[in-house]
Amino acid sequence: MPFVEELFSEFADIQLLPGRDISRNDLIDADVLLVRSVTKVDQLLLQGTGVKFVGSATIGTDHIHMDYLHRSGIQFAHAPGCNAEAVVQYDLSVMCRLMPGWRGKTVGIIGCGNVGGRLYQRLCDLNVSCSVYDPFLSAAAVPDLTDLDTVLACDIICLHTPITKSGQFPSYHLLDAQRLGLIRPDALIINAGRGAAIDNRALLELFQKGSLLQVALDVWEGEPSIDINLMGYVAMATPHIAGYSLEGKINGTQMVFDGFLDWAGKVAKSEPKHICHDKLLLEAESLNEAILDCYDVALDHQRMVYAIGQVGLDAHKVAHAFDLLRKDYPVRREFSHYGVEVSTENIAQYQRLGFAVV
Repeated sequence: MPFVEELFSEFADIQLLPGRDISRNDLIDADVLLVRSVTKVDQLLLQGTGVKFVGSATIGTDHIHMDYLHRSGIQFAHAPGCNAEAVVQYDLSVMCRLMPGWRGKTVGIIGCGNVGGRLYQRLCDLNVSCSVYDPFLSAAAVPDLTDLDTVLACDIICLHTPITKSGQFPSYHLLDAQRLGLIRPDALIINAGRGAAIDNRALLELFQKGSLLQVALDVWEGEPSIDINLMGYVAMATPHIAGYSLEGKINGTQMVFDGFLDWAGKVAKSEPKHICHDKLLLEAESLNEAILDCYDVALDHQRMVYAIGQVGLDAHKVAHAFDLLRKDYPVRREFSHYGVEVSTENIAQYQRLGFAVV
């Protein structure tokens, strides 16, 4: 959580701990707990502590036992949409790497919330043909809303759904063995939502039978203890960093801080200066080149393959390497940090993705 000390130290003493190591004993005298997605926040962690406010600088709340917080009168704030733009840019980078002609392909989006909705809008702005599956939305809200089978028939399938195991439309193992078998063999699947939306064991078995599907996984079942056999088959393997832009992380911290101020009835004395807004100039001859010059997912894939390859088959070491890749992730900036010098007729397509045109 970047700038957490700068923001919160005006109102509290800050203790920094690794997210997976936070224990109940650490929280006995704490009033506020701030986390990201690796910390499971539930009764086991919080009961008997002084915590009255929990903030999670994340889009999702899968790691938060919301019912327990509500029953215990603990205030909660999180950051829906904070890193949506970063995840969209991850998707675009994968498309540029694995299906360079993506603008002429059909793209299916599963889940059209903060991330999926933004991806849909960006693709529509570029006149890319889209199909969307989200049973909780209406065609009035999403003109290209359709059924799941239609989405699975697309050239590129992007998953951006939360994980649910109950209700009429559970998303857990939404892409199971049967549905994976329906996908065209030359398709590209990108999962930058939740790992369990795809049955990872079924996907591995499909690959072992000779499937030529191209798959990019940023999220994995059981992470950080990922299936390294599956990792060996996927075209792009990354350690749950799709939303890890500097801008996205800062947005998350700021949104949680705003929730804290509302809860505490406080007003910050001044606005902290978080980030450098100077533009870096890209010399790109195409939109694909500009995207990859800004963020090339292949570099994250290479880092992960190397790091996991160094530790062998030991599950504990694999999990530790996965976490370190996230903890030590290099600074990544969003398209808005870059300017591109392009010809007049191409200005709009760059601007629609957030690049500054010079």
